[in-house]
Amino acid sequence: MNLRSIPAVLWATALLALPAGAWAQAKASPEHMRSVTARIDTQSIRDNAQATRDWPSHGLDHGETRFSRLKQLDTENVKRLGLAWSYDLESTRGVEATPVVVDGIMYVSASWSVVHAVDVRSGKRLWSFDPKVDRASGFKGCCDVVNRGVAVYQGKVFVAAFDGRLIALDAATGAKVWEKDTIVDRKYSYTITGAPRVFKGKVIIGNGGAEYGVRGYITAYDAGSGEQKWRWFTVPGDPSKPFENEAMAQAAKTWDPAGKWWEAGGGGTAWDTMAFDPELNLMYIGTGNGSPWARSKRSPGGGDNLYLASIVALDPDTGKYVWHYQETPGDNWDFTSTQPMILADLKIQNKLRKVILHAPKNGFFFVIDRTNGQFISARNFVDVNWASGYDAKGRPIETAIARSGDRARDIIPSAFGAHNWHSMSFNPQTGLVYLPAQHVPLTLQDNKNWRFNAGSLPEPHSNIGWNTATLVNMEPAKSKPFGRLIAWDPVAQKERWRVEHVSPWNGGTLATAGNLVFQGTADGRFVAYDARNGKKLWEKPTGTGVVAAPVTYEVDGRQYVSIAVGWGGVYGLAARHTERKGPGTVYTFVLDGKAEPPSFVAYQQGKLLQGVPYDKSQVSAGTALYVSNCAFCHGVPGVDRGGNIPNLGYMDPAFIEHLDKFVFKGPATSRGMPDFTGKLSPQDVEKIKAFIQGTADAVRPKN
Repeated sequence: MNLRSIPAVLWATALLALPAGAWAQAKASPEHMRSVTARIDTQSIRDNAQATRDWPSHGLDHGETRFSRLKQLDTENVKRLGLAWSYDLESTRGVEATPVVVDGIMYVSASWSVVHAVDVRSGKRLWSFDPKVDRASGFKGCCDVVNRGVAVYQGKVFVAAFDGRLIALDAATGAKVWEKDTIVDRKYSYTITGAPRVFKGKVIIGNGGAEYGVRGYITAYDAGSGEQKWRWFTVPGDPSKPFENEAMAQAAKTWDPAGKWWEAGGGGTAWDTMAFDPELNLMYIGTGNGSPWARSKRSPGGGDNLYLASIVALDPDTGKYVWHYQETPGDNWDFTSTQPMILADLKIQNKLRKVILHAPKNGFFFVIDRTNGQFISARNFVDVNWASGYDAKGRPIETAIARSGDRARDIIPSAFGAHNWHSMSFNPQTGLVYLPAQHVPLTLQDNKNWRFNAGSLPEPHSNIGWNTATLVNMEPAKSKPFGRLIAWDPVAQKERWRVEHVSPWNGGTLATAGNLVFQGTADGRFVAYDARNGKKLWEKPTGTGVVAAPVTYEVDGRQYVSIAVGWGGVYGLAARHTERKGPGTVYTFVLDGKAEPPSFVAYQQGKLLQGVPYDKSQVSAGTALYVSNCAFCHGVPGVDRGGNIPNLGYMDPAFIEHLDKFVFKGPATSRGMPDFTGKLSPQDVEKIKAFIQGTADAVRPKN
């Protein structure tokens, strides 16, 4: 029987008459996939927000609330939640993606920007697409080879590849439809890890790379053809040349040309957050840190350095600047404002306000009027020491420690951020934002000897392209690490409840109308809490640490919850908080699910390195070389345990003894390790070996 020959009026009846297996096959057929994704556009995303049966865009809706109105799952029955299926993403690096789900078809990305289409009804692969990112380019990204997800629009799936390409795929088959190189100048280390958004038929994407010395920008492409429609730079360029627009001319007045900021790009990369208000016809982006970090080097005369660390409103049709609010003027500490933002309507002092809710790296929770950028309030959601608060005009009141870059000081929060890219959610029923908060201690000091691309010892990773002009941990930090889930009241600007986790770097959150908050943790658990009081109601092991955010959706009358798991990100490269590991995995749960979880293996922690010959007089020189080439990926030998990259203090002695075979055109370049040919000499390698073995000997128990 040819199903395509059935008249349209009989189509639904014919499907209902099919056996269950045939129904599932029809529902995941290319025809079905093409049909359900073809209807995804601006209006359908707005319509879906009323019932949220699908999860059609990165943050669920244009306001990125991550609040599902589904309530089949609630505080009473969540304990019955069981595994429906698990799916192997076949990745070993960080997984940060939010899946997109349309009528039971899931689109999710893994490390190296690989995209998978999965049938939710069966958990089976429909197709996968590998953009073939050159694995040897992995070192060009500061923070792992991750990808935070895809966009779906009118029958296409859009993925931004790590190497800077924006690619449109046929949603039904995974075939490439078009591809665009989004990078303005390939002599700079631009990368993309963020998820694209589609606003009014335009695919919007930014980029990363401020640690390496780039100029940030965001670009819009026609979703149908891939034609570039507009581009907006986030910081001004060379003032000897004409500025692109009046916004750049105004921004240049806040930079000191004596620092020649344009040579190191200036930074401001828009590498993650975006949101859209279709009623106001405004889109919002968060901008990144300065390049280099130390303002004393990029703008020695001071200045706010617009539009670093800001929320900026743009016209989505033209890319024209509308307004901005700068959360961290004159950023000096890698305090990006690229963390996820949420659009909400809140009653503040008896007046309904259209606001942006934002908790950036700098430790303050902001409420901003999204119609005009007016500052409403800011309150610290963790302890901070760089500012005592914000004044009535919305400017930080800096403390004495903030700019004292001539010495090492424990800046709180650190460059890891009080809140990083991990998604937060907002439940309008409780009025609370559910926020992954953290602290990873670091001390910072300006590097007075920094020069662009000079490889200045012992500036971290400066020999492989980093340009921070900042020395890290020249003295040990005294502050203590933590990870928390905080329920924050944005109107009262106060914490309502919190859950303490065992470590930093926990996953994003999901809030539901069933009064649930879901979050994965760094120690390998997926947990549901009562949204009203933080009581733990349910948890399941995930085998490895979770950093991404979960989603929920309805398929054939059943509510599912899915989360993509895979330990990684900048913190997860060198640190971990589980004893087991496994490939990137999507877990999907449903009431009374009975599937068996996948198996995971124990980390094979080797013995502390011993027996590698070295010259003790070279340990000191090796320390500086190690910091400038290795530390942020491999951690401190024998002190850290390694993350998704191994700690060299626990390697087989043969690897370290023959280290030159690995750093010069070595086999690990195919997994993202730099080739240090021309960057290190054989003598340098001997000094690094001395540091590795010397440090292992120093930490070895003496009994």
